[in-house]
Amino acid sequence: MAKRLSLLDRSFWLTETTDNPKHVACLQILTKPEGAADDYCQQLANKLRQHDQGVAPYNQRVIAFGHIALRFKAVSSLNMEYHVKFHQVEDIKDKVALHNFTAKLHEPMLDRDKPLWQLHIIEAPDSQEFAIYFKIHHMYGDGASLITWLQAAYPKSADEEFIPFWAKPRESKPRVAQNPFAVAIKALWLSLVTVVNLGIITFFLLLKILRINPVYMPIPFAGTKTMLTGQVTAGRVVATTHLDFTEVKKLAIQLRASVNEVFLCCFDIGVHKFLKDHGQQFGRPLITQMPINLRRPGEAAGGNKIAILPVQLAYGQKDPYRRLRQIIENHSIVKKVARRINPAALTAYTIVIQGFALVFEALKLSDLHRPIGNILISNVPGPRQDLYFGGSRVNNFYPISVLTPGGGVNITLLTYRDKAEIGLVCSDRKIKSLEPLASYFQEAFELLSDSVNNPELTTDDLGELARFGSQCVIEDEFQDNKVNVA
Repeated sequence: MAKRLSLLDRSFWLTETTDNPKHVACLQILTKPEGAADDYCQQLANKLRQHDQGVAPYNQRVIAFGHIALRFKAVSSLNMEYHVKFHQVEDIKDKVALHNFTAKLHEPMLDRDKPLWQLHIIEAPDSQEFAIYFKIHHMYGDGASLITWLQAAYPKSADEEFIPFWAKPRESKPRVAQNPFAVAIKALWLSLVTVVNLGIITFFLLLKILRINPVYMPIPFAGTKTMLTGQVTAGRVVATTHLDFTEVKKLAIQLRASVNEVFLCCFDIGVHKFLKDHGQQFGRPLITQMPINLRRPGEAAGGNKIAILPVQLAYGQKDPYRRLRQIIENHSIVKKVARRINPAALTAYTIVIQGFALVFEALKLSDLHRPIGNILISNVPGPRQDLYFGGSRVNNFYPISVLTPGGGVNITLLTYRDKAEIGLVCSDRKIKSLEPLASYFQEAFELLSDSVNNPELTTDDLGELARFGSQCVIEDEFQDNKVNVA
């Protein structure tokens, strides 16, 4: 892992607070090997604690000056009493209780004086299943790189030799020596291109604000205030669910849509229904923030190479298929922007916009302005084959992410084997359970699937105050008349 920290990496350290820690996590459900002893999980924890020699990034602590992260430094040995924890719960199959327990583990910051990760083994008496909750600081890497590391380190069969992922060496390509003068010229040129591209983004956003050219990605801080948005506080609510990924791909082909767009439609309907349960009405579409992976194919280096761009979701239609077409249209606009703008400029744009939101959060002003988006949805490709940990098969692999400033619910999707594993997390300031939202995603997918052969199917009232007339992007920008579509 490269020890050089990017500005984006440093931002996760600089902006971390007890209210909004910057770690990401996963919740895995595993099946013990046949004939496992009653104290199998305790033995596993003890065995893991013997591996106190880690590899990068798991042996790296941050050297900082005040709140500024300077570099990584390897530690001589890991404090395994801190890094590996063992817990017992009453029933591992009680999903609600497990989600609540996971939320409590997800709340506290990682110890900044140690390498920034922890693994928690969670077992219940007389159960063949147990859980692992693993969290690691976001500055070590983005979702794509972290999953790549874990996938490479996990055994692919129960008989394969087991070395914990933090102790298993990874192949690394030697750095190619570069001419310092050429590096400086390249950096100068990239800076110039970034500034020009940021100017282009600003120009087209200004045209959209002036309603000269409304066909562009959403204006920053144009999200709708909801119970999910606002000032982020320390408590967390967690839920998980999954969809059959084979069925999702089949439906995407039938609907001439991408897999991501099918997910966006289901999440959009689900969030609308969830918020309507809490009395929310909508005078405009919801906006999602979508992380974009800027890595080259096959690149697995550490650090963060992402941009976060807003995508407007659907509005004013009860037909799920029509809602999907709106999302496809809006998504295509943002994809065109991403293709035409330099990746460094997209990252810089992300830092600038998120930076403003972080200032508002630090000043406790997030309740007073519109959020950047209502939800953040990310899709991380995961392993397609079975993974094992200490001889135990991993059945589920749910990602649980970090909250962006301004709140909202973070929905992270990871494909594991033939399933799309979905993890949800939000602040518990106003929401005490996300279980209904998880079930609404399932219902929305079934509704969208059934609508293929039955165009008469519609959603329930989603609490929208819809505009008259066509809902194409251009007319949607200029039409102000509204009517309740309930």
